[in-house]
Amino acid sequence: MHATIAVDLAKNVFEIAVSHHPGRVATRKRVSRSRLPAFFVQQPAATVLLEACGSSHYWARQIQAHGHQVRLLPPHQVARYRTGNKTDRADARALLEAHRNEEIQPVPVKSVEQQTLTALHRLRSRYVATRTSRINTLRGVLREFGLIIPRGGPRAVLRLEAVIGDTESDLPALLRPGLTETCLEIRALTERVEAIGRQLEASGHLMPVVARLSSIPGVGVLTATALVALVGDVRRFRSGRRFASSLGLVPREFSSGETQRRGRITKRGDSYLRMLLIHGARSVLVSASRYLKRDGLRDWALALSCRRGHNTATVALANHLARIIWRVWREDRDFMERRVAATA
Repeated sequence: MHATIAVDLAKNVFEIAVSHHPGRVATRKRVSRSRLPAFFVQQPAATVLLEACGSSHYWARQIQAHGHQVRLLPPHQVARYRTGNKTDRADARALLEAHRNEEIQPVPVKSVEQQTLTALHRLRSRYVATRTSRINTLRGVLREFGLIIPRGGPRAVLRLEAVIGDTESDLPALLRPGLTETCLEIRALTERVEAIGRQLEASGHLMPVVARLSSIPGVGVLTATALVALVGDVRRFRSGRRFASSLGLVPREFSSGETQRRGRITKRGDSYLRMLLIHGARSVLVSASRYLKRDGLRDWALALSCRRGHNTATVALANHLARIIWRVWREDRDFMERRVAATA
């Protein structure tokens, strides 16, 4: 009889619930981290349920190696099926109940290569966030002494160093050493960001799909490698709209009967990918308005910007780029621009 095994992941002790019939738990077991692989070696081929949380992809690969089918379920979906207090037993039971809902889409198991790229992107994003925090801290401190620093990373750093190094400014001498150390920290963080960027670029050169995706306007090596790391196989999406919907780039809908109401975008899915696509769309829109590069995509975005505003057009263009990415990735071909005739 085919069994369904739910495992509530933890650091040291794992709660296991085995079910042979829907809605019934036949066996419960608690095993340590070291004994978990041996437990699955002794089990016949089964469907194993895990929450898509920390270390879940590692354990999924380990369990799959023993002939089991692994399904990673989104934690926020599993939490809806938990009854009573939050315990390991309740979480394992909730996994079994969520598995019965066919509308819950499992999270694909990442390979080691995908997790490596994901880790590099996470490190880079944390370095960027820390650098931004340090710059904003310095700007706020100097503002208290009447010294205004312009926005923007490179310009702000150069201006910060110039102000701190100016001995004739109103900046107290006691404060200069600490601010100087912070500027050095910002420089070090910038070097780390650039180093990871070079690593991602070198990895992207070894992946043909990255070159394909980089041919799309607004999609560079950073976005392309993030897509490969976080999406994996785009063929699991039946259409470009479903792919854009998984990134939260489609409008919310409040409809009933014959009345349809659509609001802001859902902002579901991976926020990092959504951020990269929106930044890419913003760069396409800005370059189109400044340099007048003409093609169908940019003309459509500029026309929409005139009608609905820059921000709305940016998000709409990001939605459009997500659909283009799905098409280019699925058909394994470069993006081809639709040229338009220049007008006076």
